[in-house]
Amino acid sequence: MNAVLEIPRWNTTVDAQGDPVDSIVETRDLSLWYGDKQALFDITMRFPRRQVTALIGPSGCGKSTLLRCLNRMNDLVDDVTITGSIALDGHEINDPTLDVIELRRRVGMVFQRAVPFPKSIYENVAYGLRIAGVRDRAVLDEAVERSLQRSALWDEVKDRLHDSALGFSGGQHQRLCIARAIAVRPEIILMDEPCSALDPRSTTRIEDLIGQLRGEYTIIIVTHNMQQAARVSDFTAFFYEGSLVEFGPTKQLFTKPEKKETEDYITGRFG
Repeated sequence: MNAVLEIPRWNTTVDAQGDPVDSIVETRDLSLWYGDKQALFDITMRFPRRQVTALIGPSGCGKSTLLRCLNRMNDLVDDVTITGSIALDGHEINDPTLDVIELRRRVGMVFQRAVPFPKSIYENVAYGLRIAGVRDRAVLDEAVERSLQRSALWDEVKDRLHDSALGFSGGQHQRLCIARAIAVRPEIILMDEPCSALDPRSTTRIEDLIGQLRGEYTIIIVTHNMQQAARVSDFTAFFYEGSLVEFGPTKQLFTKPEKKETEDYITGRFG
C-alpha cells in the first residue's frame, strides 16, 4: 500500500483469557456525516487479526456505515464527511495518496444482497483477477478452483464452470460472491448481513463457511441476528445511535456485558 501517513500502534483489546490480541484495523475518534446528519460518533476500536468480529445493534445504528468506511465504499456516496482515523496495519486508509483499488483488494466485501454478474461461474470468480491484469490461464484456473473450494461450491459446480451464474439459488449466489471476494487473496472480508435473505439451511452453510475461513482471514460481519453473532464471532461490538457502546470477546459480551444498554438489547428489552 502506498499510504504515506503511518499511525502509531496501540494495544487495548484482549481475548477472553485477558491476553493481548493483535489487530489489523484500528479506528480512532471516527465520525461520519451524510450531509448534515451525523451517523457515527467518535468510534475508537480495534479489529483483531484473523478472527471474526460481529457488529450488532438496532437498525440505523451505524453498523453498515462503519463497515463501508473500512474499504472506503463511502467514497461513492455524495456529501459524506469523515473525521478521525482508520488505520490498516498502521497506515491511514483515508490518506489521499492511498491506492483505493489496492485497498479494496486487501479488504473485500460481501453485500447483503448477493449480486452475481451476468457471466459464467468461472468468470464471476475470475473477475477481480482479470481487473487486476491477470491473463495467465493457469493462474486463473488455480484461483477459481481454490476459491470455489474455500467457499464450499467446487463439488457443486466443477462440471459446469462455464454455465451462467444467474441460475444459482440464493445460498449459492452468496457463496459465489464469497468465492469472488477471496479469489484476489484479501486479508479482510467484510460481510453486510450476508444471511438476511437466506433460508435456514443456506444460513447454516454460510455460518459453517465463516467458521472454516476464520484463522485465514479477518472477517467483520454486520448482523441483526444475535444468535448468529454468538455462533460465528470471536468478538462482538454493540452499536446504538451511531456510537460504540461496548466491544469485547463475544462470550463475555453476551453473558456478562459491562453496559446496561448492552444487556437491555441482548435480553430484548429494546431494539
